[in-house]
Amino acid sequence: MRGAAGPLWRGLGALWRGLRTLSGDDAYERYCAHHLLHHRHEPLMSRRVFCAEVTRHRWSGISRCC
Repeated sequence: MRGAAGPLWRGLGALWRGLRTLSGDDAYERYCAHHLLHHRHEPLMSRRVFCAEVTRHRWSGISRCC
């Protein structure tokens, strides 16, 4: 019974990571990873500035279908 706990925890971990990605909860971590790979020479935004930028971008402009 003890050996079955490993795959269960790995599955739950994968599910949790998927839920965080779908909800956008891991957006700052994904931003940091992307930034380190592609924009290493530029300064990294703080979490507070990143969240403000995401919120500003999400709520600016027209948000209707027609």
